[in-house]
Amino acid sequence: MNVTFLGTGTSQGVPVIGCTCQSCLSEDKRDNRLRTSIHIEIDGVSLVVDTGPDFRFQMLRAGIHKLDAILITHEHNDHVIGLDDIRAFNYIQRKDMPLYATEKVILELKSRFSYVFHENKYPGVPRVKPHPISAGVAFNINGIDIIPIEVLHGRLPVLGFRIKNFTYITDAKTISTVSQELIAGTEVLVLNALRFEEHHSHFSIEQAIEMAKKLGVKQTYFTHISHRMGLCSDWERNLPKGINAAYDGLTIDI
Repeated sequence: MNVTFLGTGTSQGVPVIGCTCQSCLSEDKRDNRLRTSIHIEIDGVSLVVDTGPDFRFQMLRAGIHKLDAILITHEHNDHVIGLDDIRAFNYIQRKDMPLYATEKVILELKSRFSYVFHENKYPGVPRVKPHPISAGVAFNINGIDIIPIEVLHGRLPVLGFRIKNFTYITDAKTISTVSQELIAGTEVLVLNALRFEEHHSHFSIEQAIEMAKKLGVKQTYFTHISHRMGLCSDWERNLPKGINAAYDGLTIDI
């Protein structure tokens, strides 16, 4: 299984418009972050988690020519608003794009992208085939078993996903005991770590470190990183062994 980080930034991305902090002005590629998303390739199956506003560029930059399905963590714009750009895959693959999300998220998408779900569609609009999923109930895409894991983004339920020994979690502030049990045995974990300061709906870096240690995974990568973290070269070296910063374009083999 190959996992590529398509984006590792917050809802504003890094650099942030109009900001002149050292992170936003950095020439280090690790400090230039598109909105959070990953691509997973496993046994010939190509999956993307979340279609944020940078989706089109992320597909071009990563050279992704085939996409079998999209998994959606939650309905916030920085995770879904690029959905319109799946049209290219519809055209190339000549089929509707399978989309996996909770019933609540699918309803939000139907409201936000009403033209996609309209009975009398305008020619050329994106074509999706929604598949409702539920936390803790495994589902299968082309032979690949996936376990949705619920976490809380403040009060908002968000799904993480586990495939074999890999678990991806973003936009989390709370992970219940039940969800921690679903993560148990994971060898590689991706976890959000927004900034040093406390935040109402995201792990701070200290909280993310504590959670990674509690879960006992061998290797953790932090994502959904704010420009307020400063330069990656400064703060990553202080992370405990087995914890690293993810950055756009990083590919890991699992």
